[in-house]
Amino acid sequence: MRSFGYVRATSVEEAAEAFAARPGARYLGGGTNLVDLMKLGVERPDALVDVSRLPLDRVEELSDGSLRVGATVRNSDLAAHPLVRDRYPALSQALLAGASGQLRNAATTGGNLLQRTRCPYFQDLSKPCNKREPGTGCGARDGVHRDHAVLGWSEQCIATHPSDMAVALAALDARVELYGDEGARDVPVAEFHRLPGDHPERDTVIRPGELITGVVLPAATGGVPSAYRKARDRASYAFALASVAAVLRVSDGAVAQACLAFGALAHRPWRAVRAEEALLGAPATTEAFTRAVDAELAAARPLRDNAYKVPLARGLAVDVLTRLARAGTG
Repeated sequence: MRSFGYVRATSVEEAAEAFAARPGARYLGGGTNLVDLMKLGVERPDALVDVSRLPLDRVEELSDGSLRVGATVRNSDLAAHPLVRDRYPALSQALLAGASGQLRNAATTGGNLLQRTRCPYFQDLSKPCNKREPGTGCGARDGVHRDHAVLGWSEQCIATHPSDMAVALAALDARVELYGDEGARDVPVAEFHRLPGDHPERDTVIRPGELITGVVLPAATGGVPSAYRKARDRASYAFALASVAAVLRVSDGAVAQACLAFGALAHRPWRAVRAEEALLGAPATTEAFTRAVDAELAAARPLRDNAYKVPLARGLAVDVLTRLARAGTG
């Protein structure tokens, strides 16, 4: 048994101060990922700063029409919220595609963004993993990597980010609100997670001690047709093999607004910028969608056992875009 300290914070400021005062601390929200990693020995915090009771559990509409989601809002509550279901259906669909009902009742918005990879080499202390222990190597590179990255990976790490929610948030142009020693700031969700490069141990751009306080969904994507779709090995309680979140607005038969993100293809939710550029102003047809998606996936570098992900992601994206276009013009 390994002992650790515990602090239950009552304010954002108190949480940040408690974290800063305890080297080796971790923030604890729903605990659905952190506690599992502690049991495996992957995470060994000296202290836990419990933020689950902070007053960050509300979903509120802001004056400019955007929607602010507090960091401790539970995944199940967010998926069922009327404004989310009405204005940002891709987010509701992504949340409901993740984990199980029991886990969604416990998992939080902030914790979902900060969950770590489900790579088995990362979770197994007997295996080499640069993410868990920099410099030890990447066991998955020449090992079992069917579920691993085809975009943006490096020789140091080929892991993927497991979140469904983050993929939808990236496509919806959401921003992450942060609070730390240097005050408050916000970061686009699409830029919040990092590619592995030479430092795969750094999952995000979050600064030491910073706490996620909320996520803001902009009015610009609110009410625009959106959808999330996920392919997996079984119908529930399984991580994505590939997933797609899309926002599409069609005007006079042409694409007037397009946002597209892939999940399970990279170390972070992959915002498909090339595809978006190709789609803007293009006819809202399956052929145009196919060309745009192919332009994005041309950068893929499949490994020995995961080349199937490229046509799988292609099929998902084209189907989602086609369905959105038909719904928008029907």
